[in-house]
Amino acid sequence: MRSLFCTLLICMLPSVICFSQADRWQQRVKYSMNINMDVQSNRFTGNQILEYFNNSPDTLYKLFYHLYWNAFQPNSMMDMRSRELGKIKVNGRPDWDGRVRDRIFKLKPDEIGYQKVLSLKMDGVNQTYKVDETILEVLLSKPILPRSKVTLDMDFEAQVPLQVRRSGRDNPSTGVRYSMSQWYPKLCEYDYEGWHPTPYVAREFYGVWGDYEVKITIDKNYMIGGTGYLMNANQIGYGYETPGTRVVRPAGNVLTWNFVAPNVHDFVWAADPQFKHLVRNVPNGPTINVLYKARENDPKYDEAWKQVADAAVMVLPYIQKRFGKYPYRQYSFIHGGDGGMEYPMATLISGPSLGTAFHEWMHSWYQGMFGTNESLYAWMDEGFTEYASAEVEAFYNAQPSIRKRLEADPARLQYMDSVDALLPLRHYGQYQGYLYIAKSEWEEPLTTHADHFNTNFAYSLASYSKGAVFMAQLGYIIGEETRDKVLLEYYRLWRFKHPNANDFVQVAEKVSGLKLDWYKEYWIATTKTIDYGIDSLWEEAGKTKIRLKMTGKVPMPLDVMIQYKNGNRELAYIPQYLMFGEKPVEDKSVPRISFEPWKWTNPTYTIELNHKLTEFKSVEIDPTKRMADVNRENNRLELNW
Repeated sequence: MRSLFCTLLICMLPSVICFSQADRWQQRVKYSMNINMDVQSNRFTGNQILEYFNNSPDTLYKLFYHLYWNAFQPNSMMDMRSRELGKIKVNGRPDWDGRVRDRIFKLKPDEIGYQKVLSLKMDGVNQTYKVDETILEVLLSKPILPRSKVTLDMDFEAQVPLQVRRSGRDNPSTGVRYSMSQWYPKLCEYDYEGWHPTPYVAREFYGVWGDYEVKITIDKNYMIGGTGYLMNANQIGYGYETPGTRVVRPAGNVLTWNFVAPNVHDFVWAADPQFKHLVRNVPNGPTINVLYKARENDPKYDEAWKQVADAAVMVLPYIQKRFGKYPYRQYSFIHGGDGGMEYPMATLISGPSLGTAFHEWMHSWYQGMFGTNESLYAWMDEGFTEYASAEVEAFYNAQPSIRKRLEADPARLQYMDSVDALLPLRHYGQYQGYLYIAKSEWEEPLTTHADHFNTNFAYSLASYSKGAVFMAQLGYIIGEETRDKVLLEYYRLWRFKHPNANDFVQVAEKVSGLKLDWYKEYWIATTKTIDYGIDSLWEEAGKTKIRLKMTGKVPMPLDVMIQYKNGNRELAYIPQYLMFGEKPVEDKSVPRISFEPWKWTNPTYTIELNHKLTEFKSVEIDPTKRMADVNRENNRLELNW
């Protein structure tokens, strides 16, 4: 291991670079926390020293902190929201999150969660503050001037709630003792839009980039996994020690775990006395840790967790080639939580599902490294991750050793092959999810705040499926290779900088040379749909004319494949007027004829081809099925002469 100074310097470089952008300043934090965990009472005390760098041009007269665990109390906003959503029936089922339901309302005093601030000082001076459930508002005794730094010293205590959502203790489905996410008073983000004191209702998270040093003192029988690098690994052991080292733990009944995490926007950990620890070292890359609670006499369960570790190593080179380099020296898959939930350098997953593992792994890019405001841009977090994880899973399943293993499950293999045939980009399920919500009565625009969707149903399919389709469909609009270049350029320009939707679109426009703001506005800000069809064909003077119709309200460029009776094919390409340009030729084996752009104000468009009508065998709009057309029945016409 290199010295801590060198490690921190290297990892801090991206955050230094970000300040070179004069028009997008960022706040900065440095947390130092000492935690004493009592595993008998399920409570802990903590001291937090927080250095806050006000890099903004604004004078700050107050501060806000998140106190997430106060949500796990009867009649909290999270509790009330869940119970109210439970009154809504979607497809005959209550719309509440099945993990939450009305469980918070039934928590007893020793089962609730809380975070209590005992004292708070700024630069040694006591501050006035008030708690409004999950938000702490600090009324500063002295304003924080632009481009200045203050030190905040806080003492706090907390009670770990029973596992309800994401964090908690004693989850009966996993048996894991502690899932410690959203566990500390966390400073809210202040950006170009102002403060973001978002109450903890259901989702999502937005944090300040910074450096963490966290010391956790806990019963020495407990093993911990989490964000950051364990600095005293050779004293702790449990598989973290340098190979060949003789671990000598300090005397006493507790151990203090010292983690350091540079340039992250959150910190998570989990602990259990029965964790098993698997370690994989990637050549010239990070260490992969897998910590899970084993089952007695269940070798298949152990093997499933080993597959998670091995799969992460296998896919990392592909991930880095497609989406950018992973910048940290470790990543941990940790058994815990209530499904899958991403955090910097770590994820909590409730089981060894490879699909979930890939999804959470990709969150290290689309949230971990970009840190968008998830409340406002959940589709950039979940949607981009869904797109990327489907690509990664397809790569993994295509590896010879994995495909050979899949041959033992013919039904699964047949399903995968059929999906590939239906949608070569392996996003069939995401398209189907979008089409389902688009044809329902529940869809809302993706600009809706994540907590303010009318239903969980609408939020989930919109942010995950429609967000993923945004990215897959972008490949249709600008070309697959160009879209992939966009993703790498987006990574280069915007990692560690909290990009928003406009930032992504501007990168896509610069790389592609096309105007794309229209696509964002239609797809993200409205619930309008795509529906193109073949209206009619006829022959005039030995030439065939094909009239196309636009029934939906979202304009798109069109690929129209012409199949002739002699076996030849041609692709008629119609750019969308709003693009002000054309995508590159994608398939050079098929001749492409480019036509004048289709102006979206015209409901029909006619193309003319130098062939007699009797020469045609079929005409098909969007043969690659990458356009999310809500009615594909009129997209293809077979001519049976």
